[in-house]
Amino acid sequence: MMRSLWTAATGMKGQQSNMDVISNNIANVNTTGFKKYRVDFQDLLYQNVRAAGTSTGDDNNQVPTGVDLGHGVKIAATQRIYLQGAAQETGNALDMMIQNEGFFQINMPDGTLAYTRDGSFKTDETGRIVTSDGYTLEPVITIPDDATSITISSDGRVSVTIPGQTDPDEIGQLEIARFINPAGLVAIGQNLYQQSAASGEPMVSNPGTDGAGTIVQRYLEMSNVQLVEEMVNMIVCQRAYEINGKAVTTSDEMLQTAVALKR
Repeated sequence: MMRSLWTAATGMKGQQSNMDVISNNIANVNTTGFKKYRVDFQDLLYQNVRAAGTSTGDDNNQVPTGVDLGHGVKIAATQRIYLQGAAQETGNALDMMIQNEGFFQINMPDGTLAYTRDGSFKTDETGRIVTSDGYTLEPVITIPDDATSITISSDGRVSVTIPGQTDPDEIGQLEIARFINPAGLVAIGQNLYQQSAASGEPMVSNPGTDGAGTIVQRYLEMSNVQLVEEMVNMIVCQRAYEINGKAVTTSDEMLQTAVALKR
């Protein structure tokens, strides 16, 4: 059987997965804090028919190049691209955006911490700052019932104005977590990530210190997906899939020709 049939099939399967990633990027074009994915491809094993440098047997001459036959392609990784997304002003006092590196820390029901770039926070029935799914922000900060305004500084200090007081009260300090390899975080859905062995341990600090980003209140970070770029990637993916399909049909026609020789 012709090797090219299987080689082209790996190309088609690779482009199917590539299309899955592109579709996910496009689907999350309006997801707050979403980071687009990129597919990294690698070529497969090669059959070494003749090695470079093989002696020809004449006066110790050697062939300058070998003969290698490849077996196709595979997906090596899907990598998140942590470019800053566009800022969108919301006017909501509890909406926050991290400018530059870092993640908000979120307390999960099982006691572990998750991490997110989604700063669309709310308050629960007790006044605690929580995510849209009710998970509390870490460190836990509680907004008083009688607070008339909330101010969050660029370095993460949370202050509120209480009726009858002229000066605002500082009620909490936000912290930002950074990772040596943020692309190694494990996405668990709900705009959340979890630490992994590849990401390294979190480095927690106040916003604006030790390389952590700063806080921008009343803004949200939008998805960093660029629709025009994804449309171009989709066209390239489609054409690559088509040309690999043509390689399959061409190989089939060559086999038909070989079979017809017997008639």
